[in-house]
Amino acid sequence: MSASRKEATGEFSEGSFWPIMTAIFFGAFLSVLAISSINVAIPVLMNHFQAELSTVKWTLTGFMLANGIIAPVTGYLVDKLSAKYLYILALVGFTVSCALCAVAWSMEALIVFRLLQGLFSGLILPVTMTIIYQVIPRERQAFASSMWSLSTVLAPALGPTLSGWLIQSLSWQWVFWMNLPFGIAAVVAAWKLLPHYRLSEPKRFDSSGFALVITCSSFLLIAFSEIDQWGWGSWKTVGLLVAGMLLLLAFIWRERNAAEPLLDLSVFSNRRFAMCLVVSSVLGMSLYSGSYLTPVFLQTIQSASAMEAGLVMLPASIAMAVFIPIAGKLYGRVGPARLVLTGLLLMGIGTLAMSRLTVDTPHGYVIGWMIVRNIGVALGIVPVSNAGMEQIARQMTAHASSASNWVRQASASLAIGLFTSLLSTRLMVHVAEKGPQTPDTGTELQAYTMAINDVTLLAALIVFAVLPFLWVLRQRKEPVILPPDQAFVSK
Repeated sequence: MSASRKEATGEFSEGSFWPIMTAIFFGAFLSVLAISSINVAIPVLMNHFQAELSTVKWTLTGFMLANGIIAPVTGYLVDKLSAKYLYILALVGFTVSCALCAVAWSMEALIVFRLLQGLFSGLILPVTMTIIYQVIPRERQAFASSMWSLSTVLAPALGPTLSGWLIQSLSWQWVFWMNLPFGIAAVVAAWKLLPHYRLSEPKRFDSSGFALVITCSSFLLIAFSEIDQWGWGSWKTVGLLVAGMLLLLAFIWRERNAAEPLLDLSVFSNRRFAMCLVVSSVLGMSLYSGSYLTPVFLQTIQSASAMEAGLVMLPASIAMAVFIPIAGKLYGRVGPARLVLTGLLLMGIGTLAMSRLTVDTPHGYVIGWMIVRNIGVALGIVPVSNAGMEQIARQMTAHASSASNWVRQASASLAIGLFTSLLSTRLMVHVAEKGPQTPDTGTELQAYTMAINDVTLLAALIVFAVLPFLWVLRQRKEPVILPPDQAFVSK
């Protein structure tokens, strides 16, 4: 078989695996780092630009919004430009936008540049996932997926600590400057190490579908992001949710009837892919409870510093980083069903234990159960994602990864709004139950702890609720493989 045919069918030599994964790892790490590193800079940005929190938080909200808007378009862009060139374009745009953020002269300029950064970042994760399932041999896809997930785990584990040190030692601009050498290295690695190939002919751009998906995504993501501020009953929340859902239905109808759809929704006809996406999205929502509520408990209730909270969370992050590649290695031996079942049970038990906190809970308790929980995350989320993607025909993986990231982005934004608003509601309930408080009784701290426990309990119940869906993982069906003579390859 010729070299070009090998690129078309994904039959690469063993020596190609690590160069490809190296090029992918850089980009995925940077994309997630851009999300986690900005959090610790928000108070500094408020002081530097003399801006309110409601304005500064759009450096994060706007980034997430742009991330979600661009995701559905990735499949079309991969067909049009090829995965390699789209990835390089996204990396270049991301690196340039980092430099623009660093030289921002006002809060408005910084928000605009963060939106631009979010657009390019939103292309990186789905296109790197596409490369894995288009060019990595199937028997190594589970391990490749675990290494890809490892990069997205290391970034939020290291990002806040690294950003805090840079802000304290240098300035907030270095939160963005630090991305430049990594971005340049990622571009060079992608150019030299990734193959150039196409598995589908470029299609006509579906402008109507594009307008619908951009509008519905914007409405829904803004509503999810602002629920904690506006409330569920606000006319703005209800109006955006209703309009967003109606536009989403119009987009689905359009794509199912278009001759050349922007996002090929036929990937959802694969029952295993659809169910695995539901499970992974719900688990992602539950995962947010640990990454958000635990630092809130440590810093707000127990008065730990940001550095102390990070150190308490670090062992669990290390445990997850260790077990993610282990899950990838075990996938081929034991299959996804046993791994995911074990992972969900550990995740559910660990989350349930974290719903029994008190004001004086020792850090050892938090560290131990967070380790149990994060090992469950490693054993559960990676296999369930791979179990769905491996069922998709290679030429459709760009659209499948595009749809997958779109749904996960929406569910993550929903989780942020849901858990934040629920935390506020339960706090008021528990404060009212405690009665009049005096400054020396600690009533407010107790009420806050009980509210955190309520939200964490809901997160645990969500994990256990998806257990019945695991039956779909026991069904093994070979994906449709694209014949070599139907692939379009450029040397």
